[in-house]
Amino acid sequence: MSLPDRKEEMVRRMLAGPHPPVPADLALRAAERGARIRRRRTAGRRLAWLLLATALTGFVVWAALTQPWAPPPARTTPPVEGY
Repeated sequence: MSLPDRKEEMVRRMLAGPHPPVPADLALRAAERGARIRRRRTAGRRLAWLLLATALTGFVVWAALTQPWAPPPARTTPPVEGY
């Protein structure tokens, strides 16, 4: 018997044997866990969107107040001509 045949035979014996008992409330526990995971993911997604919106709003307010696109004021006075 070769190695793959031995492994295949071992798996067949395990599947043919008695199956372990399954808890009666397994489906209920799995459904509760899935709902809990879904609620956490939804809350995390909402928090991430809220943080993004807050950061964007803060940036827009900062940009409107400081106007970083405008050139800085001149440090020296231009020469006066024509007097």
